Amino acid sequence: MRALVTGGAGFLGSFLVERLRARGDEVVVPRRVEYDLTRFDDTARLFDAARPECVFHLAAEVGGIGANRANPGRYWFANQSMGVNVLEQSRLYRVAKVVVAGTVCAYPKFTPTPFSEDDLWNGFPEETNAPYGVAKKSILVGAQAYREQYGLDAVYLLPANLYGPRDNFDLDSSHVVPALIHKMVDGPDEVVLWGDGTPTREFLYVEDAADAFLLAADRYSGAEPLNIGTGAEISIAGLAATIAELTDFEGEIVWDTSMPNGQPRRRLDTRRAEELLGFRAATPLREGLQRTIAWYRAQAPARAG
Repeated sequence: MRALVTGGAGFLGSFLVERLRARGDEVVVPRRVEYDLTRFDDTARLFDAARPECVFHLAAEVGGIGANRANPGRYWFANQSMGVNVLEQSRLYRVAKVVVAGTVCAYPKFTPTPFSEDDLWNGFPEETNAPYGVAKKSILVGAQAYREQYGLDAVYLLPANLYGPRDNFDLDSSHVVPALIHKMVDGPDEVVLWGDGTPTREFLYVEDAADAFLLAADRYSGAEPLNIGTGAEISIAGLAATIAELTDFEGEIVWDTSMPNGQPRRRLDTRRAEELLGFRAATPLREGLQRTIAWYRAQAPARAG
C-alpha cells in the first residue's frame, strides 16, 4: 500500500509511520516547509506527488488549555482548512481509504460519562478548546458527506488524550502529561498547576493509538466515529501525584484556582472500537508514564546542548 501520513513526522504520526514501513507499506511523509496543508494549492501539489492509495490525516495545530486560549482563531482556521483540503484531494484522487484523527475535545462540555459516540452532538464543547473541537468535528461531517455523495471511504477516530515518548514538552504549548513531567523533572521545588485538580482525563499511550489507526485502516469502513481509549479516568490531582512519585519530585504542588479547569470529566465508552476493530489498549497508565519519563530523561543531553 502507498500511504500518505499527514503529520507523519509528529508525535502520533512517527509511530504510525514506523508500523506502516515495518509491514512493507510505502509511506509518504510531507514536510510542513514544503506543503502548507491549510492552502488548497499546496495540498493539491502534495497529492499529485504522493498519489496515495490510503491517507492518514493526523496533521493538526493543537496544544493545552493555554495554547487554545491564545490561538482560538488560528486553531479553528488551520484544523478546519487542513481537513477540508485533505478530504477534497482524497476525493479527486479517488483514494481508497482515509483515516481521520478527530479529538475528544469535540465532545460537549457536560457529556455524560463514559462518553458515547451517540452523544457527540448533544451540546457545545468546553469553552477553552471549543474552536479546535468544533473545527475537528466539522471534518467528521465532511467525511460523512463525502461518503454519501462520492463514496469516499473516510473513517473518523476520536482518541483520548495521547501521551508518550516524542511528545511535545514545550511548556507554552504542551498538554498536561508532558507539562507535568517537564516541570517535575527539570523544575524548582514548587510546581504551579492550573485549576483545582478535580477534573478527570483519560490518557492513551501513543503506541496503542498507532495500533488503533492501523486497525481502522484495515478493518473499519463505517460512517460513524469510533472512540479510541482505555475507558479509565484519573483526576488531574491524581495524575500529578503519580508523576511526582515516578519522578521522585519532592517539592510542593500549588493549584492556581484563578486559572480554568477545562472540561470537568473525560472518559470514553470504547466498546464500539473493541467490537468493530478488535482494539483494546494494552499499556496501563503507570507503565506508559514510566516509559515516557525515561525517554524524557534520556533527552537531557540534547536539551542541555
